[in-house]
Formats: sequence, C-alpha cells, structure tokens
Amino acid sequence: MNQDLLNELINALTILPGVGKKSAQRMALYLLDKNKDGAGILAKTMQEALEHIRRCSRCRMLTSTELCKTCTDTSRDSSSVCVVESPSDVLAIESTGGFRGKYFVLLGRLSPIEGVGPEDLGIDDFLSLLSIEDIQEVILATSSTVEGDATAMFISDHIKDIKVSRISYGIPIGGELEYVDGNTIARAIQGRTEVNVD
Repeated sequence: MNQDLLNELINALTILPGVGKKSAQRMALYLLDKNKDGAGILAKTMQEALEHIRRCSRCRMLTSTELCKTCTDTSRDSSSVCVVESPSDVLAIESTGGFRGKYFVLLGRLSPIEGVGPEDLGIDDFLSLLSIEDIQEVILATSSTVEGDATAMFISDHIKDIKVSRISYGIPIGGELEYVDGNTIARAIQGRTEVNVD
C-alpha cells in the first residue's frame, strides 16, 4: 500500500467535523482492511452527491432535483413556512415529525463582524417568496444566539400582514438546532410565540 496515499486518506477524513487524526486513522484502516465494499459505496455515493446535489430553487435546501422533496410534497401545509439557518436545522426539525409546513434556508445568520449581511442570506429572495405564495405564518427558527436573534428580528421587521412567530426558548441559549434533541425542538415549535403583534 502506498504510504503517502494512506496518509492522504487520513488527512482527507480529518476535514469532517469532530474527526481528529486518530479517529481518521481508525476510519481509514477500517474501510481499507475490513470493509472495502462499504468504502466503494461511500466513494461512489460521495462522488455522485458532489456532482448532482445543489440548492432547491425555492427553499435553498440541498437536493438532487430542481425542487426538494418538501417543496413538492402537496400534503404539506404550504401556508406555513419555517425559516432556518442551515440544512442541518431542516433535518433536525423533520426528525421530530412536529412540523408539516415548508422551509426557507438562510445558509447563515446576520453577522456584521464577519461581513454577513441580508443579501448573503437570501432574505430578499425570501421576502419575494412571501409576495408570490399564499403564506399565512412565518416561523422564525434561527438559533438563540445574539446573531440568530438579530436575524429573526431583521426578518420580522420586513414582513407585513403575515403572522410571524419565533420558536420558543426550549432551545438552550447559545445552542444550535442540530445539537438539540428532538423532543426539545418539537416543544419549541409547538410553543412558538408571535413576533409582529400589533
């Protein structure tokens, strides 16, 4: 076995979140020694994903088609849209089974320090979507961080004549949705509060 190629594989695996050098080494050796078929499937699937997965043209979720499965599902409540920061937030909410509406993925949150403004988050696209679709409620499910709260406030300030609610603070302050258990997320969705009450 080419030692340099083995080291390249180990280094490549360390790009995954939470995977250090030792974990990457264990993964590489397992795939090469114990599960070559699985390694082949992983490599093939990863290559296909890189070639075919893109952003949904409506909600910006990751998908291999023009519109994602959620956006084309006619059984979902199209009058309710949940605004989240990342695709992992969509997956976290979907795992609870507690929300049957649609989504919009911001791909971040406002952060003037890091130079992330409204135009970087597609907020104009989202506001245009509200003018096209018959949406009755916007649920703001941004993280309960300073930036997440600022993002939610910015969006709610630009929405008129539509009910805007914020998920309740069952999510820990400073917490990220993808790391919160399903029951907590479900309670937060159910206990959301309205933001733009006149």
